[in-house]
Amino acid sequence: MHGKIPMASYDEAVASKLRRVSTDSLRFGIIALIAFLTLVDLFAAQAILPSLVVKFSVSRATMGFAVNASTFGMAIAGVAVALLGRNIDRRNGIWFSLVVLAIPTALLSITDSIAMFALLRVLQGLCMSAAFTLTIAYLAEHFSPGQAAGALAAYVTGNVASNFFGRILSAAVADGFGISINFLTFAALNIAGALLVWLTLKKTDRMMRIDADHPPVGGAWKAHFKNRELRGSFAIGFLILFVFIGTFTYVNFQLAAAPLALSPMALGLVYFVFLPSMLTTPLAGRVARRFGPANGIVLTLGIAIAGLLALLTPNLPIVLAGMALIAIGTFLAQAIATGHVSRVAARDKAAASGIYLASYYSGGLVGSFVLGQVYDRLGWTTCVVVLVAALIAATIIARPLTAPRV
Repeated sequence: MHGKIPMASYDEAVASKLRRVSTDSLRFGIIALIAFLTLVDLFAAQAILPSLVVKFSVSRATMGFAVNASTFGMAIAGVAVALLGRNIDRRNGIWFSLVVLAIPTALLSITDSIAMFALLRVLQGLCMSAAFTLTIAYLAEHFSPGQAAGALAAYVTGNVASNFFGRILSAAVADGFGISINFLTFAALNIAGALLVWLTLKKTDRMMRIDADHPPVGGAWKAHFKNRELRGSFAIGFLILFVFIGTFTYVNFQLAAAPLALSPMALGLVYFVFLPSMLTTPLAGRVARRFGPANGIVLTLGIAIAGLLALLTPNLPIVLAGMALIAIGTFLAQAIATGHVSRVAARDKAAASGIYLASYYSGGLVGSFVLGQVYDRLGWTTCVVVLVAALIAATIIARPLTAPRV
C-alpha cells in the first residue's frame, strides 16, 4: 500500500538532489575557471626567468624583482578596492579589470626595457588584484553561507591551479614559440576570462557596504592594527609569500644550472609539484578546526621547512619532493591565516582582508628583492637558511593565535 507513492517521491527527491549537485558542480567549476584565468599571469613568468635574464641582459636579482613587481600592484589594488570598491558593480568591475589586464600583458611581448617590463608587471598586478577582490565580494554577496564556503573553496582551488598550469603553459609556449608569443597567449587568456565573467556572472545592484554604521574607515583600520590576533595574521601572511616567492623564483636558477641543468620545457614540467597542493589546500578548514589556528599554522609551516631543507641536495627527485612540500605547507598556512582574519575581525572585514592582502603581497615583493640579493652575493645555501629563518619566525608569531569564540 505504501509502495508506489513513496517510491515515486523517493525517485523525485533523488533526481532533484542529482540536479542540484550537478548545478553546484557546474557553478563551482565556472568559479574555479574564473579564478584560474584571473591569476594565471601572476607567477607564470617565473618559469621562464633564465630566458628573461638572457633577453634583458640583467642580473638574476634584477630580473626576479621585475617579474615579481606584480605583487606590488596586487598589494596596492587590494587596499584600494577594499576602501573604494563598495560602489562598484561586481560583475562589471571583474570583466573590465580582465579586459584591461590584457593590455599590459600584450605589451610585455614587445618591450625591451627592464624598467618598462617591471612597470607593466605592476599594472598587471593592479588589474589582477581588482578582479580577485571583487570576485571574493561577489561570492560572499550572492551565495548562501553554505554555498559561499564551497564557492570560496572552488576559487582557492582555481588560484592554486593557476600557479600550476600557468607556469607549465608559460614554459611550453616560450620554449616552442618564443617569449613574445608567450605573453600574447596569456593576453588571450585574459580576454577569455573577461568573456567568461560576462556570460556567467549576474549583474548586481547590491554593493558590499563596509560597515556604514561603524566609525570611519581610518578608525576601523587602526582598530585592526591594535588587535594582536590580526597583527600576527598580517605578519604571517607577509612571511608566507616572502618565502613562497623567494623559493619559487630563485630555485629556477638552481634547476637550470649544473648539475641539474634542466631545459626551459623541463623547468615548466617541474611545476607538477603544485598538483598535490591542489588536493590538500581545500583541507585547510579541517586542519584549523582540528588543531586550532596556531597549531595548524605551525604544523603546515613545519611541512614547508622540511621541504626547504630538501632543496639543499643536488638530487632532482628529492628537490622536487621538497618543492611539493613547500607548496603544500605554504598554501595550507595561507588558507588558515586568511580564514582566521575573517573570523577575528569584529567589524569592517573588507578592510581587514585588504590589509592582509597588502601584507601578503608586500611580503612577496620584499622576498623577491631580498632573496635576489642574497642569491647573487652569498649563494643558494644562504638563501635556504634565510627562508627557513623566515618560516620559523612565522611559527613563533603564530603561537599566541587563538580560535575565536563562536
